[in-house]
Amino acid sequence: LCVPGSGKTTLLDAISGRIGNSGTLLGDVSVNGRKLKREQYQDCFSYVLQSDNLLSYLTVEETLTYTAQLALRQHSADVIHKKVLAVMAELSLGHVAHSVIGGRIFPGISGGERRRVSIAMQLLQDPMDLTSVDTRCSEREATTYSRMHEITSSYQDSEINQSMLRQIEQSCQRTDKPSIPFKSKESPSGLAKLAVLLRRTVRNLSRDRMGVLMRLSQNLIYGLFVAFFVMRLDDDITKGAVQDRIGIIYQAMGASPYTGMLNAVALFPALRAMADQESKDGLYQKWQMFLAYIFHILPFSIISVFIFSSFLYWTVGMNPEMWRFLCFSAVILVPHLVGELLTLVLMGVVQDPNMVNTGVALLNVAGIMVGSGFLRSYQQMPVVFQWLSYLTFQKYGCELLIVTEFHGLNFTCSTGSIPLPGACLMTDGDDIIDQGYPGALDRYTLDFLLLYSFLPALVLLGVISYKIRDCLVQH
Repeated sequence: LCVPGSGKTTLLDAISGRIGNSGTLLGDVSVNGRKLKREQYQDCFSYVLQSDNLLSYLTVEETLTYTAQLALRQHSADVIHKKVLAVMAELSLGHVAHSVIGGRIFPGISGGERRRVSIAMQLLQDPMDLTSVDTRCSEREATTYSRMHEITSSYQDSEINQSMLRQIEQSCQRTDKPSIPFKSKESPSGLAKLAVLLRRTVRNLSRDRMGVLMRLSQNLIYGLFVAFFVMRLDDDITKGAVQDRIGIIYQAMGASPYTGMLNAVALFPALRAMADQESKDGLYQKWQMFLAYIFHILPFSIISVFIFSSFLYWTVGMNPEMWRFLCFSAVILVPHLVGELLTLVLMGVVQDPNMVNTGVALLNVAGIMVGSGFLRSYQQMPVVFQWLSYLTFQKYGCELLIVTEFHGLNFTCSTGSIPLPGACLMTDGDDIIDQGYPGALDRYTLDFLLLYSFLPALVLLGVISYKIRDCLVQH
C-alpha cells in the first residue's frame, strides 16, 4: 500500500521482469539464497495488472484454457483441462466457467469475477510467487498516507521482521542452497503458439454475429449504391459508356481499402491490448498476434470481396467473359486487404486508432490521385509524381482493371444526336488503353505480380512494426 505516484507499479514491473533491459536497477534479488540474473526475473515472478484485458466473447474456461496452452507444452489436453479446473476451483470460478466474459455492449461476468480470471491467468503460468495484485485505491489515499508511516515503523521494530532478516541471512550462507523454482520452461514452439492464437481469435470474433455479418456485407452495401446510380452500362460513347466504366473502376479501387481499414480499427485494438499484456508475461511476441489476425481475416475478406464483385460486375453489365470477372475480383481483393494490413502496421507504432484511421484515409486518397491515372494522366504529371506512382498499389490495380474491361471492346457512336466534338474519335477499347495507359497490355502479368507483392511486403513491415512496439512499450 502506498500513495499514487510513489512507484508501486514500477517496483512490481522491475521485480517481475516486465521492464526488460530498460532502466537502471540497483540491488540484488535472491531466491533460496541464489542470486537471480535480471533476465530471470520474468521466469520467477508474476503480478496481476491494474486493468483486466480479456476477450469479450470467450467463456471463462476458454480464456484460461487458451492461456494454459500458450504457457505449457508437452501436456495433453486432459492434463491442461484438469489444471484449468483446479485453478477455477481455487478462485471460486466454477459456477461461471461457461459464462462469457462480456464487455461494454453486452453483460457478462461481474467485475470481481473478471479480476479473479486475471489472477487465474497468472497462476496458470506457474510462477514461484504471485507477487501482488496491483490496484487503484484513490478513495483511500488520505487514510493510506497517514497509516503507512505507522505500519512501516511498527513492522521494522517487530520480531517478525527481525526473524525474516535472520532467515534471509542464513539462506544466503547455506552451502546446499535449493534450486530456483522457475516457471515452466516447457513453452510451446512459435508455430504452436501461432495456432493457439489463431484458434482463440477465430473463436472470439466469430461469436460476434453482427460483426461477422457486417464484415461480409459491408462491401456489398457499398456496391448497392454504385449499382443504383449506374444502373446499366451502355455501349454508346455518347451515352457515357467510357466514363461510366472508368467511374465504376475508380469507385471499386477507392472504396475497398476503406472497408478493410474500418474492420481493423474496430476489431484489432482489443487484441493489441491483450498482446501487450501477454507478451510482457513471455507467453508470445506481439508479431505472432499480428500474424494470427491476418490468417483470421483472409477467408472473410475473400468472401466479402467475391460477394461485392459478383453483384456489381453482373448487375451493371461489365464485360461478360468469365475470366475477366475472375481477374476483376482478384484485383479488388488486394486494395481491400492492403487497407486492413496498412492499418494494422500503423497500429503497431501509433496507439490512437483515430489517428491511424485518418492516416490511412489520407494515404488512400493520395494513392488514388497519384497512381490511378484517372484524375490526371501519367504523361501530364510532374516527373516526381510519376516516380511516386510506382509506390502505389492503385497504379497497378487500375491498369489491370482498365485492360480487363476495355481490351477487345468495341463501342458505338450514336448518329441520332449531336455528340461533343471529338467524342467519336476512339471507339475501340484498345485505343483507349493505349491513350491513357501506354504499354499496359504488355505489362498485364507483371502488374499482377507487382500488385500482389504489396501483401507480403506489408506483412513483413508489420512484423518489424510490432518488434518496434516491443521496444516502445518497454521504454
